[in-house]
Amino acid sequence: MKLSFSAASPFARKVRIAAIELGLIDKIEFTPATVAPGQANEDYSRITPLKKLPVLITNDGDVILDSYVIVEYLNEMAGGSLIPDYGPRRWKAKTNHSLINGMLDSMLLCRYEKMVRPQGLQWQAWSDDHWNRAWTGMARFENIPDVLNGPFDISQIGLVCVLGYADFRFADCGWRKAYPKLDAFHQKMLERPSVKISVPPPA
Repeated sequence: MKLSFSAASPFARKVRIAAIELGLIDKIEFTPATVAPGQANEDYSRITPLKKLPVLITNDGDVILDSYVIVEYLNEMAGGSLIPDYGPRRWKAKTNHSLINGMLDSMLLCRYEKMVRPQGLQWQAWSDDHWNRAWTGMARFENIPDVLNGPFDISQIGLVCVLGYADFRFADCGWRKAYPKLDAFHQKMLERPSVKISVPPPA
């Protein structure tokens, strides 16, 4: 299998963590890809018109899009337990992950607004609104002990990637001081090899 990825992408990190946990990391060839707003990448657009990372190409040549769907595919392949099979836990996990993915999307948009949009055209109120979505999402998870203390699953993987991306791109945002339970959770998660070795490189 081949996975398009960037070491800076929290979405690709999510898949890397899952692949390590499921014992599939050695079955995946990681192919670096660069996607950025306003920059053409015709080769990658032929793989996915959305130009988003990551994308998994299976051994049969099928293209699987979206980090959650890729994790679900790998989880099924390995017979893993990263995504509950049925019942209330499954829907809670999927809902938590939808919130987490939205938080990551908002953080990425804040990054683009600050670093990519030309000076003089930046929209501060729009950026503040998106950052508030991520910030209040952290507040939500600060008070969900089932995620912070539960079994290692897609919700915990996604939350690790949110906090790691906050460190990577928004190092001065102060999330540790604001959310001590998230800080304790993150420190505990860093004891897992899959989480530790997938930490983004210095920004």
